[in-house]
Amino acid sequence: MAPRAPWAQLARPLGVDAATLSRRWSRLQESGEAWVTCYASPSQVTYGALALIEVSCVPQARESLADQLARHPQAMSVEMVAGSCDLLLTVATATMSLMSGYVLALGRIEAVTATRTHLVQHVHRDGSEWRMDSLSRDQRRDLAETEDGGAHTAVAATLTPEDRVLLRVLAEDGRRSVTSIAAELGRPESTVRRSLNSLLHGGRAVLRCDAAHLYAGWRSSATLWMSVPPAQLMAAGDELSRLRSTRMAASVSAEANLLSVVWLHALDDLSRYEAQAAARISSLRVRNRAVNLRWIKRMGRLLGGDGRSTGCVPVDPWHPIA
Repeated sequence: MAPRAPWAQLARPLGVDAATLSRRWSRLQESGEAWVTCYASPSQVTYGALALIEVSCVPQARESLADQLARHPQAMSVEMVAGSCDLLLTVATATMSLMSGYVLALGRIEAVTATRTHLVQHVHRDGSEWRMDSLSRDQRRDLAETEDGGAHTAVAATLTPEDRVLLRVLAEDGRRSVTSIAAELGRPESTVRRSLNSLLHGGRAVLRCDAAHLYAGWRSSATLWMSVPPAQLMAAGDELSRLRSTRMAASVSAEANLLSVVWLHALDDLSRYEAQAAARISSLRVRNRAVNLRWIKRMGRLLGGDGRSTGCVPVDPWHPIA
């Protein structure tokens, strides 16, 4: 709720002193169990420049290909999945032409046998909005009153080159201090502080606190492709985003025109989720499922087999296609 809030501000709602909070966070961060990252908000990505791409490959190359793709700055997330493909990528580029170039470049990789691209039309729910429900109502109210928990500007301006530099710095550590950022960039602290406030509260960037899902009790995840009549698409996407297990929901330009990324405590919860969705949206039909076998990269973070962060390849939609 407030990823950059000072520990002193968090002490009262969490009922723990600031020094203890700082030590606990350092332990979680150093072990790779939790981290704060930053990326461009969906408002900064034009139509056709955000996509989920299904990738099929020769079986013996799956792991090495996944590791290779995870190093791409355009690849926000890379998953090994069970379903109609081998790997599932979430990709962001600055323009439609860059997306086209990325898809073509994928096809030139020798191990890749097929790709299928689903262009995102509208993000109904972003993963940064998802909560673990570990806070009480009073704690959530107190946190909402902190500076970092404040409302963002409704209309976001376009990211500047200076903003992009800050994004890359915050991608690796979203709680990094103004002092250390100013020292690295050779800018006055006052300038960096103003730029950060404008970036984070102007709706151009998203701060996200994430965790090793297995340690947090979320043992399974899946991506579902669904379809509804076009006239019901926006309402269905909004309704889907209200389901507890929906971590991300988006409208896409394909026969299956709606998708959701679902986090579950166990794989058998998936059928219950589908039943809930069908009960709320009578016209909804599930067309395909990709069940996560292993996260290789999630929103710029490289993950080990147990879900812990092992490194960072910051998301950069403006990066030239190799």
